[in-house]
Amino acid sequence: AHPETLVKVKDAEDQLGARVGYIELDLNSGKILESFRPEERFPMMSTFKVLLCGAVLSRIDAGQEQLGRRIHYSQNDLVEYSPVTEKHLTDGMTVRELCSAAITMSDNTAANLLLTTIGGPKELTAFLHNMGDHVTRLDRWEPELNEAIPNDERDTTMPVAMATTLRKLLTGELLTLASRQQLIDW
Repeated sequence: AHPETLVKVKDAEDQLGARVGYIELDLNSGKILESFRPEERFPMMSTFKVLLCGAVLSRIDAGQEQLGRRIHYSQNDLVEYSPVTEKHLTDGMTVRELCSAAITMSDNTAANLLLTTIGGPKELTAFLHNMGDHVTRLDRWEPELNEAIPNDERDTTMPVAMATTLRKLLTGELLTLASRQQLIDW
C-alpha cells in the first residue's frame, strides 16, 4: 500500500480498536493495486449482501427466479434492523425491492428473505465455491452472523477473495449484462 494509505488504514485500526483489511483491485485487469492484510480472515458482517444479490441474479438469469416476484412475510419474519421491510408487512416486497433494501439500506430481514429464496447460507457458500471462491463462507442468518467472535471462521472472507469475487460478478460472464448492470445500480 502507498504510505499515506497505510497510515490511514492503521489510524482506522487504532480508532476502531480492531483489525482492518483493505484492497484496491483494478476491475479491468484484476491486478491488486494496493492492499493491507489481503489474506487475513475478517467477519463479513453486511458485506455479504451484495454477494447474496449476485446469487439471486444468477438464479434470475437461469430462469429460476423473477425480479418482479412479490414475497409476502409476517411480523415473525422481522429481525433487528429492518428499516424497509418493516414498512411493507401488508403488501410484501418484490425480489428487486428486497435486493435494493438489502444492499442500499442493509435491511436484515430483506437479506434473510433473499437467503430463503436461494436455499440458505450454505447455498450462498456453494454458489461462491462454484465461482471459484473457496474462502468466503456464510454460515448463519441475520442477525447472528454479526457476532464476529475472534478466530471464528464462520461468516468470514478475506479482502482478496471478496475483491476477486466482486470483480467476477461485476465484470465477468457469470451474470448477464442486464444482471451485472442491476447489481451495479443497487
